[in-house]
Amino acid sequence: MKRVTKLLSVLAAGAVFMSALTGCGGGSKGADGDTIKVGGLLEMTGGSASFGISGKNGIDLALKKINEKGVLGGKKLSLVVADTKSEASEATNGMQKLISQDKVVAVIGPNQSSAVIASGAINNGAKVVDITPMGTNPDVTVDPKTKQVKPYSFRTCFIDPFQGTVMASFASNELKVKRAAIYIDNTSDYAKGLAQFFKENFVKNGGQVVIEEAYLQKDTDFKSTLTKIKAAKPDFIYIPGYYQEVGLIVKQAREMGINVPMAGGDGWDSAKLPEIAGKAALENTFFSSLYSPDDTSDLNKEFVAEYKKAYNTNPDVFAALAYDSTLLVAKAIEDAGSADPAKIAEAMAKIKGFKGVSGEVTFNEEHNPIKSAVIIEHKDGKQTFKTKVNP
Repeated sequence: MKRVTKLLSVLAAGAVFMSALTGCGGGSKGADGDTIKVGGLLEMTGGSASFGISGKNGIDLALKKINEKGVLGGKKLSLVVADTKSEASEATNGMQKLISQDKVVAVIGPNQSSAVIASGAINNGAKVVDITPMGTNPDVTVDPKTKQVKPYSFRTCFIDPFQGTVMASFASNELKVKRAAIYIDNTSDYAKGLAQFFKENFVKNGGQVVIEEAYLQKDTDFKSTLTKIKAAKPDFIYIPGYYQEVGLIVKQAREMGINVPMAGGDGWDSAKLPEIAGKAALENTFFSSLYSPDDTSDLNKEFVAEYKKAYNTNPDVFAALAYDSTLLVAKAIEDAGSADPAKIAEAMAKIKGFKGVSGEVTFNEEHNPIKSAVIIEHKDGKQTFKTKVNP
């Protein structure tokens, strides 16, 4: 997920470190006696800190489970965390540190697409696997210029085209709306990607996009643009952004008498959203996600119970996907029979039918999992499972 800020300069800076990092992929990397180090490149501070905090909770819970038996004959996995501060440039710095200084054998995170794309230049150059729980932009695993798959980049989530398509189908077929407004964060790859595929498929379904507007990250006053949107008379508003701005947009829209259904993507998935928007304002709003704690599978029931015991709250999608990502790293290490990063990457690419709390994972040729999406509805300020959509 998430935002591009000075991405070209970040990638250029990353290139400076390529030759130095490439030599860090040896078999002894990250394996110190009975411990194997993995990295957590997470948004622990900054605007999207809730993503990283939930993610770390999920990773910690997975490591507890993994380390009951260990890997490779009983070795323990230990976590080294680097904070992206919710910025692409800091993600690049963090990836450099995890690989060159901490010498991890694999990295989990970040969640923001722009940060994953930027830091991906580092881990691919160093030949160390990175698996992002929530980086949904297609460019995370495939180079947009060469169309080549990035050999050391994987994800546990579905990609933006599917997420945008899912919400277009839900809006057309379930909500029966015909006139959509699109309101996006103009600095975000994530938002632009979802908006593009929502629009294409909503129009294919017979709908009309009556207005498209944009805001910037960290904006707080949306009333002027919302006045334009209200004048266009949409019967649905698609806001594929992040909870920080989305909460304010929904709150201000409702205060202005805009009462049509609103929807977005997994960037809405935060316990802070009801605090920002208010419970009443969130009525008749929906978002697409990869996970619901209401899923009735035995694996998920066990995970939810363990998570609630540890953290006194239900897991969100960031916790669940980070949990699954960690288990996938452990499986790849075990399948490889080695802590050698190159062998871990080979084993990761071959994973099929892995059963996680967010669903079954089989990696395709572009290192994307084939899995279902869920639609979540807000009722009385709480997330409730609405429906599941298969690929």
